[in-house]
Amino acid sequence: MNRKLIAIDLDGTTLNPRSNITLKTQAVFQKAKQAGHIISIATGRPYRSSKHYYTQLEMDTPMVNFNGALCHLPNEAQWSAQYHKTLDRDIALSMLDLKKEFDIQLIAAELQNTVYADENYLPYPDFFPNGQKETLKLSAANLKEDPTSVCVFTAKENQAFITNKIIQRYGDLVEVRTWGGQSPCLEVVAAGVQKAMGVERIASVYGIKQQDIVAFGDEDNDYEMIQYAGHGVVMQNGIEALKDIANDITEKTNAEDGLAHYLEDYLGLI
Repeated sequence: MNRKLIAIDLDGTTLNPRSNITLKTQAVFQKAKQAGHIISIATGRPYRSSKHYYTQLEMDTPMVNFNGALCHLPNEAQWSAQYHKTLDRDIALSMLDLKKEFDIQLIAAELQNTVYADENYLPYPDFFPNGQKETLKLSAANLKEDPTSVCVFTAKENQAFITNKIIQRYGDLVEVRTWGGQSPCLEVVAAGVQKAMGVERIASVYGIKQQDIVAFGDEDNDYEMIQYAGHGVVMQNGIEALKDIANDITEKTNAEDGLAHYLEDYLGLI
């Protein structure tokens, strides 16, 4: 078997419903790496809230964050293949108006290592880099540069309405993606940004052909990555739109180590 680049989403895919990586998953990833395959995380999360997973899995490979807006090598600041796409600051600030029309818990502008938020609402335990006591207020006075993305935390039933509103307002200037897990989120990035960009960059660095890219996902923000990969796999718990374009679907959900079991069989690691 040719060496594979295995691109893994986190929430709803690699992580179980408690946002943990199981021992089973860790063991299978270790076997895959020992067999010569490359595993890279491709997530909607910022680096600060995915770093501990990267460390737990003992990774040394490039990583995709912010749904493709950032592709970097965490332990090498001057990695030559790194890119970072940003969103216009004025767009980010104007999105605060969405709270006038919709039930939104939090709007946050994400920079590479910082977050500016309009409320102290905590979407998940490690959201704020230094705890809620040092939350930076999202305002024109504080936000001085273009952010990487804007996250809108709201209930799933509101997401379609808010997405339509954002598209009506900003048109072709932005991309809107959803990511799941414990705290459903709409992530707004610059137009053209998506996970496949980062996966393609990583594949080129390692000399991996498109046909040897295996990608795992479950949500709307995985769509282009699953479509681009030579072998796109959707979790049993994934959305139907993703299953419609997948090369395969796991037999088990993320609560049952579905990714690990699938990869074990696919790579012949048993």
